[in-house]
Amino acid sequence: MIISAAAALCLGGAAFAQDAQSAAAAAAAELTKAPEVEKAEAKPNFWTSQAEFTFGFNQTSLWDWVAGGYNNLSLNSGLDANAKYEKDLTTWTNRLQLQYGTLSSADKKGLLQITTDRIYAESKWGYKTSKDSKWSYTAAFDFRSQFSDGYSDYKPDGDKWTGTLKSGFLAPAYTNLGLGMDWTPNKWLSINIAPLTGGFTIVRIEELRKTYGMLLREESLDPTVWSNYRSAKFQFGAQVKADAKFVINEVFNYGTQLVVFTDYLDNPFKKYRVNWDNKVTWNVGKYFKIGLDTWLIYDPNVIIKSDKDKAQFPEGKSRVQFKEFTSFNFAYTLKPRRLRDAK
Repeated sequence: MIISAAAALCLGGAAFAQDAQSAAAAAAAELTKAPEVEKAEAKPNFWTSQAEFTFGFNQTSLWDWVAGGYNNLSLNSGLDANAKYEKDLTTWTNRLQLQYGTLSSADKKGLLQITTDRIYAESKWGYKTSKDSKWSYTAAFDFRSQFSDGYSDYKPDGDKWTGTLKSGFLAPAYTNLGLGMDWTPNKWLSINIAPLTGGFTIVRIEELRKTYGMLLREESLDPTVWSNYRSAKFQFGAQVKADAKFVINEVFNYGTQLVVFTDYLDNPFKKYRVNWDNKVTWNVGKYFKIGLDTWLIYDPNVIIKSDKDKAQFPEGKSRVQFKEFTSFNFAYTLKPRRLRDAK
């Protein structure tokens, strides 16, 4: 009896010790077990951006070259950057284009001539009429000008060169803010119709104000005195802007923008200001591009003199302005990236 009780007590103690050991081991395992980290959900990204930097040069050297010519060196650089926000029915697109080029030639020693000079910025906010609609309500802003003074008809003046001043920074500059609608039938075409567009033409340099159609401060003032003209002119009218971009085999790219504006305050729908920009690029390898840029401008307020019809128009008249620029550039593109996460 006593032996049986002792045996039962021993077995019970052993079982209790085993259970206690298992419980301790389980508790230790729980304590040493690394806590599970919940994976944070990726925040949606509503911004995309891209920037392309270009730099190119052309150089010509001649030694006993019978056909003639001059040693010269030209440099050009550019930036084309854009950023776009897109969420639900709202979009906001922004673009900045900067170009600057110079030419140094042996026939004009000491003179640095400007070959291309451009500042262009645009920003457009849009709100779709519905989820699947191709129409959006828009508010769009754009700005055009250049960096430095532009001259023509250079003549030697001792050790220097003098020319006729044609333009400069904020001389002229164009600003526009338009309210309207945007039609985007596909990814490569966008047409903006803004029947309410207001803006300023700015001419900072006094001697150029008459050329760019600035108004006299008072009608009784002498029109031959430059300082009598206003530095800015307000215009209010309608504007249509069409943008198209084509990509062919990821090698050839063509982009074009046509802007037509008519001023309600000055012969509306009879006088038009036109800007037509074209850009063709051919990718040569990964980092090199051949580019062809053209710009066409017609502004009925800009008076241009020409020797061809000087007798008929001694004070000059409005003319179509055209410029073409061909370049071979090193190009580096910052790939589309996230600007910031949505909150």
